[in-house]
Amino acid sequence: MAAAITLAAEAPKLSSANTGFMLICSALVLLMTPGLAFFYGGMVRVKSTLNMLMMSFISIGIVTLLWVLYGFSLAFGSGSGFIGWNADWLGLSNVGLTELWPGYTIPVFVFMVFQMMFAIITPALISGALADRVKFSAWALFVALWATVVYIPVAHWVWASDGWAFKLGVIDFAGGTAVHINAGAAALGVILVIGKRVGFKKDPMRPHSLPLVMLGAGLLWFGWFGFNAGSWLGNDDGVGALMFVNTQVATAAAMLAWLAYEKIRHGACTTLGAASGAVAGLVAITPSGGAVSPLGAIAVGVIAGVACAAAVGLKFKFGYDDSLDVVGVHMVGGIVGSLLIGFFATGKGQSDAAGVFYGDHSFDQLWKQCAGVFAVLAYSLLASAVLAFLLDRTLGMRVPEDEEVSGIDQSQHAETAYDFSGTGGGVVGGSTAQALAAAKNKKVDA
Repeated sequence: MAAAITLAAEAPKLSSANTGFMLICSALVLLMTPGLAFFYGGMVRVKSTLNMLMMSFISIGIVTLLWVLYGFSLAFGSGSGFIGWNADWLGLSNVGLTELWPGYTIPVFVFMVFQMMFAIITPALISGALADRVKFSAWALFVALWATVVYIPVAHWVWASDGWAFKLGVIDFAGGTAVHINAGAAALGVILVIGKRVGFKKDPMRPHSLPLVMLGAGLLWFGWFGFNAGSWLGNDDGVGALMFVNTQVATAAAMLAWLAYEKIRHGACTTLGAASGAVAGLVAITPSGGAVSPLGAIAVGVIAGVACAAAVGLKFKFGYDDSLDVVGVHMVGGIVGSLLIGFFATGKGQSDAAGVFYGDHSFDQLWKQCAGVFAVLAYSLLASAVLAFLLDRTLGMRVPEDEEVSGIDQSQHAETAYDFSGTGGGVVGGSTAQALAAAKNKKVDA
């Protein structure tokens, strides 16, 4: 009887504090997708701005419905090491309001919606590599197929209790493999299929609005605290707080490291470099922040900042057209952050797994990290390339060349981001043009 009473007392109960905290974190992660839209939208040319925004926003609509209908069931239901299944979660039809996520003090609904936000932003990350040249309808279908065929299985591998990578002991606190390597490898697979933009390496393709880029980077940085700290699913033991601190520390270090690399290599510290460096740091600390110390987070940030800054130039060397450096920042940053766990894990954070610099001279954790990283990279790259190939041969992935040259916003959305015809100053338009026409007519009549 005493043992039964003890077990009953230790059973998790719904925590209003943790539930509220996780709902706020979920909203922060959702904010990251519009932030990403602004970040990418400012980096493209004027004629592609709206399309870039829409490629992120459409993911919110598509993935939300897929996640409710079957995505959550397949990603986190019990099953094999490769995919899950829970019939009660199809359409969320049999989930109780106070039913707790196993082992935690938050409802299943809260865990479901938090993971939904991750599923939303991951395909949106891919869009930056495809700027200027993809049909919007084909992109929307690709998002639905990719989330089903690639993201959901990989999320199960890494985060479900019976996923093969989870059981192997691969550490991925908040998505270095499942989100960033997954999206970066997918981007590489798709661009190898659909080819380069018209004028790649010939025409200037500079960002049209660096203030928009900085705004997007700021929103990403802000929302990323929910992305990372929320992934511990509560606030009871300090690990979430460690992740919060390490997120800030690594991001700052990576931004400074990227700027230092730029200054040494190119002679200037650019705003685009500051924004890109911050994102590189956020990416790298995402898998590792719960396992390393704040000093380790500085090392992760510095290494990621330099590695990603160097990697973005590889597209010119190897000839693949990664429009907005998704491969160089997300894939490389995710690889760096995931592998550095094998060196900098202290064994005093989210688990007792230690890295090489903290006593793991058998390289046990490093080998586990390598297995997770390269399995996700290979699967995502190949599966994404196959999906892109099938869509390209059926619907056609690319817009016609004349539409790409004239502007994908107008051809795909019948809109433009900026209405220059009504502006004043040095541009003749609107009432100014009408006044000049009226004066000319009056002169002719006289």
